[in-house]
Amino acid sequence: MRKNILTIGSLFLSFWVSNAQQTAKLPNIILVMADDMGWGDVGFNGNRIIKTPCLDRLAAEGVRMDRFYSAGPLSSPTRASVLTGRNPFRTGVFSANEGILRPEEITLPELLKQAGYTTGHFGKWHLGTLTCKEVDANRGRPENKHLYNPPAWHGYDVAFVTESKVPTFDPMLKPQTNNGRFWDYIQDKDTFLTYGTFYWDVKGNKVSEGLAGDDNRIIMDRVLPFIDRSIAEEKPFFSVVWFHAPHLPCVAGPEHAVLYENYSLEERNYYGCITALDEQVGRLVSFLKNKHVYENTIILFCSDNGPELNTPGTAGSYMGKKRSLHEGGIRVPAFMVWPDRIKTPGVLKEPCSTSDYLPSLLNMIGVAYPAGRELDGESFWPLIIGMASAKKKELVFCSGRQGAVIQEKYKLYYLEGQYELYDIEDDPYEKHNLAEQLPDVTKRLRKVLLAQLKSYESSFFGKEYGRKSYDKVGQDWWDITQ
Repeated sequence: MRKNILTIGSLFLSFWVSNAQQTAKLPNIILVMADDMGWGDVGFNGNRIIKTPCLDRLAAEGVRMDRFYSAGPLSSPTRASVLTGRNPFRTGVFSANEGILRPEEITLPELLKQAGYTTGHFGKWHLGTLTCKEVDANRGRPENKHLYNPPAWHGYDVAFVTESKVPTFDPMLKPQTNNGRFWDYIQDKDTFLTYGTFYWDVKGNKVSEGLAGDDNRIIMDRVLPFIDRSIAEEKPFFSVVWFHAPHLPCVAGPEHAVLYENYSLEERNYYGCITALDEQVGRLVSFLKNKHVYENTIILFCSDNGPELNTPGTAGSYMGKKRSLHEGGIRVPAFMVWPDRIKTPGVLKEPCSTSDYLPSLLNMIGVAYPAGRELDGESFWPLIIGMASAKKKELVFCSGRQGAVIQEKYKLYYLEGQYELYDIEDDPYEKHNLAEQLPDVTKRLRKVLLAQLKSYESSFFGKEYGRKSYDKVGQDWWDITQ
């Protein structure tokens, strides 16, 4: 039997058993996500250049998840999985800027709201448009009314969101001359152009105040008052904080760029915006401690996929980057802290994914998922508290013409009719294809992939809640095998 928490001991288990009946006070929940941050872009995974002291400290104090995966190698699919616990192919969120988070889906904020939480979403949305009255971001425009899909439709009380990417410093601006990817912060504000992606509140109003400077700080400036109000109202809070950093365009402010002044334009801005993100997570933790709610707050951190191509971002030694279902595209930095319940730091070795967030959190607070829907995720809480040694469900991924299945130590990778098989525990960098050596394992995992694709297709066409959103959005099913 494998031991999944390397450093867990009887102290934590005895604490859990003795306090099992003392959980009437619901924990606060904060989901923090970086955008295009590679597995190797943080100190706790070995980076020796990028300064991430707060993230490193939290990973060391809680449970570091060494085999944690984004549900897709792109932004929108992963985000859909976080909020639904389901594979994004079930609702047609096949890729970035593709499909919407269908209103018929049962979401985590909806379930938590019913349980008594106040709910807020801050930063990136990327699950539909936020306006159909003007041109905004990638898809917001009058002709795309069928893609209008704001957070208010999914259980949120408060929102401060953009449809998609923004520059990571002065998010509403861009220089007159730029490559769309990296630039040093704008010093002469008389020469700027409007970037074209806007912030919106939960009522659909465009936000125009307080949008200068570091985008990570701008987001946190909205998160902290939301938390403060929740505390004053004596309500548990659920806060989704989806930073834009380090997604392109990467821009670091002066105080963070100077930390990397001896590096290239690309490096100082990439590294700087990650350190700025780290600083705001530290600000969040300090605020929670000052308000005496940190101990009973669950914080989950991850990235939405691997690092973008042709950037300083790194997936360490893992194969592939963003858009790939090889490890470097979906294996992401991740950890969980909950000081009231996790007393002993640990390392979770079992493969888990963003689809597991919803069932795990419901498990932690004792809320049942409604019957009648396929749930692809599985709670990782029993692994953390030592009540289970392995997960029961496989992890299944789909993107473009790729597919992948992770089951115990094996990973099947599919691309355009070809299958590869890896022992991902002994060969995490996917160097030795075992498909011909282990045909039975390859056949078994291939069968899992094809069966799941049929299940996803059935959900996509409305088996569980009808065809209203399917007809409205007007998508075709995306078959990765064609």
